[in-house]
Amino acid sequence: MRHSDPVASIMTKSVVFADSKDSLRKVTSTMKEHNVRHLPVVSNGKLAGIVSKSDILRLSFGDMYDDQSDADETIFDMLTLEQVMVGNPTTVKEDDSIADAAKILSSVEFHALPVMKGDQIVGIVSTTDLIKYLLEKINNQ
Repeated sequence: MRHSDPVASIMTKSVVFADSKDSLRKVTSTMKEHNVRHLPVVSNGKLAGIVSKSDILRLSFGDMYDDQSDADETIFDMLTLEQVMVGNPTTVKEDDSIADAAKILSSVEFHALPVMKGDQIVGIVSTTDLIKYLLEKINNQ
């Protein structure tokens, strides 16, 4: 693969989604169940936002204190996914280059980009995908 190869060649194609009306509890459960850190959020079949594990962890006391799960559940019940997600996320097209995706991800504070074909989400590319790509390039030299 070359850096001019399309992002489609390294993206994750089996994308797990959240619906904009999902509860934060459901989103957290979905992330754990599918072992993913980013979920594109759809509303009426269209991309509405993206939510990350980091976004959810910012709301949680996590492991900082013993017996804080009740506080976390209360916070999750108080907020909606639409309040937590990043709306109108930056995206790339499936034929954009890997280098273009890398430039975007190296200059922002988020770590995944929905990959679009027209107005349909066809994949997601993350910094992890880029690191795997670079490791493959290094190992094949």
